Amino acid sequence: MNDLTDLPSPGTPPPRDDIAASFTRFVEVIAKLRSPEGCPWDREQTLASIKPYTLEETYELLEAIDANDNDAISEELGDLLLQVVLDAQIAADEGRFGLIAVIDRITEKMIRRHPHVFGDAHAETPGDVHAHWDAAKSKEKERDSVLDGIPVDLPALARAARLTKRAARVGYDFPHRLMLFDKLQEELDELEHELSPDCALPKVQASVEGEHVADDSIDDPARRDRIEDELGDVLFVMANIARRWGINPEEALRRSNRKFSHRFQAIEQGLSAEGKKINDATLVEMEEHYQRAKRKESSSDQ
Repeated sequence: MNDLTDLPSPGTPPPRDDIAASFTRFVEVIAKLRSPEGCPWDREQTLASIKPYTLEETYELLEAIDANDNDAISEELGDLLLQVVLDAQIAADEGRFGLIAVIDRITEKMIRRHPHVFGDAHAETPGDVHAHWDAAKSKEKERDSVLDGIPVDLPALARAARLTKRAARVGYDFPHRLMLFDKLQEELDELEHELSPDCALPKVQASVEGEHVADDSIDDPARRDRIEDELGDVLFVMANIARRWGINPEEALRRSNRKFSHRFQAIEQGLSAEGKKINDATLVEMEEHYQRAKRKESSSDQ
């Protein structure tokens, strides 16, 4: 493992000989695993069978970045690189394409899409960079729709933000971003109507006091479908709001997930310290530990 003092200055690649030696050794290891004398598991993999591992490694890398753990980030980047090289080796073994084609193609793409760095174009702002990128991309790919090219398998919230961003580029967007809150209320009203068609839902203050009221199941498939549709519209507007304020909705939700997980685990730890099991605790007791963890976070941020 390199010491930080051995790292090159920003914008400087590692020494050519180091790259050649390390990458060549890695590629040879992967090729060996796929050879007749290699690993039975690696030999039987296909591009389709390896997909779940690629997705899993991507999320593990995101988790390491969120934790700001350099060792974990370095390890997970290696795991993700493994997926790229292994996929390329599988493709080569199947007579499709090889690793060199993958590397050359992405290298040329980066050069084409940064004419302000590798050509005569100029870019003073990130907006200028996006314009160059989009212009180069439009020349490379002929598409029937402005929305083509947004991966269907993206997390739904992230894809919603990408869809609205593409639409906004051609002018399909609310003139003022505050209008989105009126749109959000409209969608909430429609959701409320589907949840309670006969009357408005009663306003119930959020509290841990009182007896638990059982939730009614939705047995009618058609009604469930309508509710799901309206709830999706609410989430879509929320993604659009995030975009108009320059917030990544997927990252925002990931942050809330981490926050809730941390606070809920604080409930478990606090109850355990009191000799109690969480299944035996009251909602009031659990909420006390939750709020305690929340106050602790606030004090540590100051």
